[in-house]
Amino acid sequence: IVLTARPFPNMMLRVLGICMFIAVRITAFTVSDGRVGMRRPTVAVDDQMISEARTMKTRIVNAMPPPLPETKNRYYLLRHGQSTANVASIISSDRSLAYSSKHGLTPLGYEQGKASAKELLDQLEKEGAKPGDKVLFMSSPFARALQTAEACMDGLAEAENQGRVQLMGVDILNDIILENRLMERYFGRLDGEAIYTYAYVWPVDKFNATHTAFDVESVAAVCTRLAEVVERCESEFDGYHIVWVSHADVLQIGQLYAANANNVGEFSSYRFKNGEVRAMKRSPEFLPEPVPLEAPRRGTRI
Repeated sequence: IVLTARPFPNMMLRVLGICMFIAVRITAFTVSDGRVGMRRPTVAVDDQMISEARTMKTRIVNAMPPPLPETKNRYYLLRHGQSTANVASIISSDRSLAYSSKHGLTPLGYEQGKASAKELLDQLEKEGAKPGDKVLFMSSPFARALQTAEACMDGLAEAENQGRVQLMGVDILNDIILENRLMERYFGRLDGEAIYTYAYVWPVDKFNATHTAFDVESVAAVCTRLAEVVERCESEFDGYHIVWVSHADVLQIGQLYAANANNVGEFSSYRFKNGEVRAMKRSPEFLPEPVPLEAPRRGTRI
């Protein structure tokens, strides 16, 4: 949402304008009605969170961070549904997208988000969720991720899934926590380019997890911020099932990093589909079968 600021004739109108801006911003993060047994999710946003996200610098790191420690919470990885950027086949990673409505979900993407609710319940059952266990959503502040979290919660509220929730006895918490460090991997000079230019970076990732070709955020830098997210979750929650709603590269990198894979730079061979949910496992034996990368096509402008 973009509003054009104009001078207000007096203090009362200035205050009114600020209130309207805040109201519009919050409206951008509401979700659909029609829930069964669940309230609309609440999303807390403040100006500091927005400023920090939009000014977040890409870190330059010289090595991978240490392996993740054992955790008292269980983690689940949910990729956003189809977005308008996916349809346009462009890379969408600029930090200005945080807390905006740009590149949100398509109607199909919303349905994929709703459908992920069943997958999430399947994963919770496999991971041994018990009566009384709490399920918490933590999302990237990009619209496509937050809207997917909301869509998944809409799906959990549908009668069939709600019946499973009640039978399992888990507590789906109503708040969605926005976490800036779950944002899309930044693709530097390739941002806004054709989506196949990912293939200019991914092969290099396999050989060098700290490279920043095209000013891209390195694999090691993504791991570093994900380690900080785990640290935050472990300090604030105990025994929770925490659903990270994020983006393909971030989740694929996180998946291999958490599993202590020999080469996290091979993450691109372990693709997430739109709306796919996986439990974050701690051993390589639980990783899906890798799929080889396609060769990049020529002709793009960089």
